[in-house]
Amino acid sequence: MPQQAPTPSARQTELLEAAYRYALTHGLTDMSLRPLAEAIGSSPRVLLFLFGSKDGLVRALLARARADEVALLDRVRQPDHPAGLVPAAERIWAWLGAKEHRPLLRLWAEAYARSLVEPDGAWSGFARATVEDWLGVLADCQPPAERDSGQGAARRTLALAVLRGALLDLLATDDDERLTEAVRLQLALLEG
Repeated sequence: MPQQAPTPSARQTELLEAAYRYALTHGLTDMSLRPLAEAIGSSPRVLLFLFGSKDGLVRALLARARADEVALLDRVRQPDHPAGLVPAAERIWAWLGAKEHRPLLRLWAEAYARSLVEPDGAWSGFARATVEDWLGVLADCQPPAERDSGQGAARRTLALAVLRGALLDLLATDDDERLTEAVRLQLALLEG
């Protein structure tokens, strides 16, 4: 029987939330424990005690970011009443395009890229897990006959590729109008 992780203490949860807010602003790549601890009202020693290591803290922060991502996806997911791939992708793009989500999405992009170039350690499996999360949600939005077909899998893969590519360009340029139009054009082609 797999061992469950211990329930975090109130202080660990409080510090994780504070560290998460810090990471949304400062990123994770060059994160140093001393400035982080100072910014969130703790000490490096306490962080190491609560999270085991810097990698343990990074893993906890990635899990926290993924929880926000999964919460979004759960709002889109409709396996009992599939809205269709294109309406689901439109709702996802509207959420991705909202300026208030940029800090989370920059953190996601950073973690995704690090997972690809550093496949071991704290980043391990992050990119693959997010791809599987997103494909699962898009599948749940497809009618069963489409969902279970090879073409349905290809269509949701294309939708994900369009959303992810547009998101990366949006994070690089902040050109909402151009990218929203490009996403609409591709989704219209996907629908047709």
